[in-house]
Amino acid sequence: MGISTFKGGIHPPDKKELSADKPIVEAKPPKRVIIPLSQHLGAPCKPLVTINQEVKKGEMIGEPGGFVSAAVHSSLSGKVIAIGEFPNAMGRMVASVVIENDGKEEWTTLTDNPDYVNLPADKLKEKIKSAGIVGMGGAAFPTVVKLSPPKEKPIDTVIINGAECEPYLTADYRLMVEKPNEIIEGLKILMKVLGVNKGFVGIENNKPAAIEKMKEATRNELNIEVWALEVKYPQGAEKMLIKAITGREVPPPPGLPMDVGVVVQNVGTTIAIYEAARYGKPLIERVVTVTGEGINEPKNLLVKIGTLVSHLIDECGGLKDEGLKVIAGGPMMGFAISSLNVPVTKGTSGIVVLTEREIVHAEEFQPCIRCGRCIDICPMGLMPSMLSIYSEKGFYEGAKEYNLFDCFECGSCAFVCPSKRPIVQLIRLAKSMVKP
Repeated sequence: MGISTFKGGIHPPDKKELSADKPIVEAKPPKRVIIPLSQHLGAPCKPLVTINQEVKKGEMIGEPGGFVSAAVHSSLSGKVIAIGEFPNAMGRMVASVVIENDGKEEWTTLTDNPDYVNLPADKLKEKIKSAGIVGMGGAAFPTVVKLSPPKEKPIDTVIINGAECEPYLTADYRLMVEKPNEIIEGLKILMKVLGVNKGFVGIENNKPAAIEKMKEATRNELNIEVWALEVKYPQGAEKMLIKAITGREVPPPPGLPMDVGVVVQNVGTTIAIYEAARYGKPLIERVVTVTGEGINEPKNLLVKIGTLVSHLIDECGGLKDEGLKVIAGGPMMGFAISSLNVPVTKGTSGIVVLTEREIVHAEEFQPCIRCGRCIDICPMGLMPSMLSIYSEKGFYEGAKEYNLFDCFECGSCAFVCPSKRPIVQLIRLAKSMVKP
């Protein structure tokens, strides 16, 4: 086992102690859920239900709208009471299905496979597709697409991302401590589907309990290694993780991990893959860390997809005060939400509640002073200062000359900027203005 990392990066306070020792508990079933038909990158789903239709838990309610898409299933048994546009965590109106809970918790028929390890690769892949599994680290990329690389790009390595480098979040940590064997079984399924005989689990070195549990689970696995990684943000980004563990560098966009023979999956995604293969269970729930100085009782909750954030806040004893900022995801790459009445989706890894003293208010940001800090820490080797200046002045095309689309918006540059410039927001603006 090695201690590995990448060039650049930052060390924000991790604040994980607020929830790291809180075991995963199941949230109370909500009275109703709002399930978006687009919880993933790619084409939205096509609805398969109508208003007043009775549905069961695990029943497919939205079929994939294309190759890059993922099925959506009901997380409750109950009645469809509405189909329409509802806001998601980013404030966008998204076609969604609203289901009222009938309290029966009645499952649709699932196909149990005790002998799943002997299923052929194509059958396993079909189970993953049918379960609607996507990347649960936040990107929500349909998993079956990652498992279908073109023949000219053979995969030889699978990496399970257990870094969880975002401050505050501890959902993946708890899964590694509580369900290490399921993670390894999911990794072995991935390796079989891809025809790979080398697997890694990458974990930041500040999670000794998770490293120990995962090492125990892999004691008899000759083709799987657990790697300790230096504690540094954004260690959990795909490109950084691949560089740290394999030494390979993913080419600039549109380059992908498959271009260097690697597939990366999140810890939660890997467990969902195991549950789909073993029990035929679709992705209808996930672990969400609800934490922060502004919440009364930080917890790691097993939450049904479509549950409103307000329900999770109530499960954790409510907010401490009114003057708070609530973020869906982590504080570095998450989004501040304007309402608590938005649903948890497959990609919701956490809800972080920040207090007034933790929030930096910059009504009028300052000019760039050319200090170069953002350049020193950029994990992609970019010049964030120039990208932000070009965007600020409206020279969006000029920003492309500084490799605008290589930026994956980790937020490290904004964190270290002494002028408190909204660098990430300016980069997002430039991207939106030059996209074809």
